[in-house]
Amino acid sequence: MTGLPWAALAVNLAVAAGAAFAVMLTTFALARAKGLHRLVDIAWGTAFTAVALATCALSAGHGDDGRRILVTAATAVWGLRLSAHIARRGRGHGEDPRYERLLAKAPGSRDAYALRTVYLLQGALVGLISLPVQVAQYVPVPLGASAVAGAVVWATGLVFESVGDFQLGRFRANPGNRGRIMDRGLWGWTRHPNYFGDFLVWWGLFLLACGTVQAAAVAVVSPLVMSYLLLHGSGKRLLENHLADRPGYAAYTARTSGFFPLPPRRQPHQEDPRP
Repeated sequence: MTGLPWAALAVNLAVAAGAAFAVMLTTFALARAKGLHRLVDIAWGTAFTAVALATCALSAGHGDDGRRILVTAATAVWGLRLSAHIARRGRGHGEDPRYERLLAKAPGSRDAYALRTVYLLQGALVGLISLPVQVAQYVPVPLGASAVAGAVVWATGLVFESVGDFQLGRFRANPGNRGRIMDRGLWGWTRHPNYFGDFLVWWGLFLLACGTVQAAAVAVVSPLVMSYLLLHGSGKRLLENHLADRPGYAAYTARTSGFFPLPPRRQPHQEDPRP
């Protein structure tokens, strides 16, 4: 393959992995001191931001400056917003039940088990999923139609994710909604507007990396992996298994799209009020 400075990109991949692991290991030290491994969720977006900033510094003189700045800014805005949101949501709460269940399976030291199965794994995933963020900044081609499309897809995803998180946070803040299923706003069109937003963000970043065929071929791994995780891994599937027994959830799933936004389905017993 030609068109990319492969030696410089290889060095970048190693440095970016180091940045991701540095964020995760720092978070592990803080989480161990506080006894709260849920802090790793805050580190997820921050680690991507660290990768984007490190790549921006290393790619100077290699890629198109407009693409470098756009991709770095897009990743930082998404990552820091996500970290801030998760930090606010978890303030004052104890350990996340997901990590309680995971660490209950630890064959020895819970901290060592958490380091292996949570922090190091997530660091590796950041390195893999951030491929478009890294590759895009080494593409020497000026911004074109694919970049414009990528920016639009990214922005749409960020809006979906941000609005969905805001609507859910406001719903949960009302004591009268305790035990109820959130089915308003974007949550009436998809059961997972935040995950769908994440899906669009990463396909948008992929399009931003599509300045050359070679760059696209390398970067496409990222949105494919992220799509799998959101739909079949630790995203939609895991959350729905957790919510399956909650009163009203079966009816909610019957009328609401599982992922891609669609108008709510009318229940069979409901009569159409129109003449």
